[in-house]
Amino acid sequence: METSGSIQSGSSPFDFFSFDLITPQPKQDTDLLKQLSFVPGLKEILMLRQVHALEHATVWVLSETKNLHTSPGKPNTIQIDNELLGGLSTDQGFYLYGEVNISNLRRAVTQAHQRLTHGEWDLAVHPRCGTNSSVAILLTAGLVVGVNLLLPFRPIEQLIGLGLAATTAAELAPDLGSVAQRYLTTAIPFNLVIENITISRDMWGREGHFVKIKWRD
Repeated sequence: METSGSIQSGSSPFDFFSFDLITPQPKQDTDLLKQLSFVPGLKEILMLRQVHALEHATVWVLSETKNLHTSPGKPNTIQIDNELLGGLSTDQGFYLYGEVNISNLRRAVTQAHQRLTHGEWDLAVHPRCGTNSSVAILLTAGLVVGVNLLLPFRPIEQLIGLGLAATTAAELAPDLGSVAQRYLTTAIPFNLVIENITISRDMWGREGHFVKIKWRD
């Protein structure tokens, strides 16, 4: 994710996708790795998906603010996306960019991990994730090609078709991107253990906090 809109108080983000096609199981990645251990790079892929979810959840936790107008039985925090925070996941851990106190980050990572593994799976999905951009690009390209082939090869029809394709892609991409995150590019970090947090630079030289993770079978 290159995490980069406010979400109303009341529930976890993306309630529209609160349904579960597949309920996460604590041993699912461990079992998959045992069954397909001969597949090169599988462990790194599984780890990257879990790190990706933890990165998103950490950004959400750091972005939470107290709800001063809460009432009994209602959540006492508001999910507000802090656009000054961003992240980048690797199979070794993730970078967190933005002004953040390392003690607050350590606390947020621990809380994010606990909340994810105890059922708050919506925290794994983030609207500024690069997955959404990728889905938007692929969807736009597919619709443009389809319109080009289906409509007459006359300028006016083609221009109208391209406009409709772009508009449709813009409407569908956020929801489809959230589904792709939930079921493809993230996974609940049941197998992750937080090792340490340091100040480091990524491959492009950008400075940020690096949250190092290790795999626990």
